[in-house]
Amino acid sequence: MPVIAVDVVLLPEETMMDYAITANAGLVKRFGGEIVLNKKDCLPHISLTMGCVNQDDVTKIGESLKPLAAIAPRQLKLVDIQKTTSFSGKIVSVLRVERSNQLQNLHEKVCDAVKPFFTYDVTKEMIARGQAGTSTLQWIKNYPVKSSYSNFYPHITIGYGDLPDRELPADFAVSRLAMCHLGNHCTCTKILWSVNI
Repeated sequence: MPVIAVDVVLLPEETMMDYAITANAGLVKRFGGEIVLNKKDCLPHISLTMGCVNQDDVTKIGESLKPLAAIAPRQLKLVDIQKTTSFSGKIVSVLRVERSNQLQNLHEKVCDAVKPFFTYDVTKEMIARGQAGTSTLQWIKNYPVKSSYSNFYPHITIGYGDLPDRELPADFAVSRLAMCHLGNHCTCTKILWSVNI
């Protein structure tokens, strides 16, 4: 069974997708196209958990996640634009999402549901197109310790570079709970399973 790297995510509705893609296009012009957001193979998303799974288990994992759509928030709120630093030392601009009790609860339930299936010994062959920088592999490998439970940091990654301040939507709707194949820079390249919220 081939093992692949996956991300369980919330996908925003169209208006927020468009907002993120437009903001990303500004970064791409100024800082290069390592991350080029789009609606085909680099989807704006909010990560809930990530790791490595046997490809044959995707349907089974989807079945364990499906009931959680009922407790997923239908609206999320943006807090601000934040600049973080990747494992490779580059500036990454993200839209920070409010960590509401409902979102935190969903994150924890998702982590619990996938625990029997997830491993973290990731290699670049598990990433879409077999391309992965060191920071991508480190992010996935360290996700359980650095980004889960009390360390959960909900956000939408916009891209590499310093995103100028801009007016943010007050809140936005969520369309789907999904599991995606991870690409380089922890992008969502392909939806493997999803359920509407």
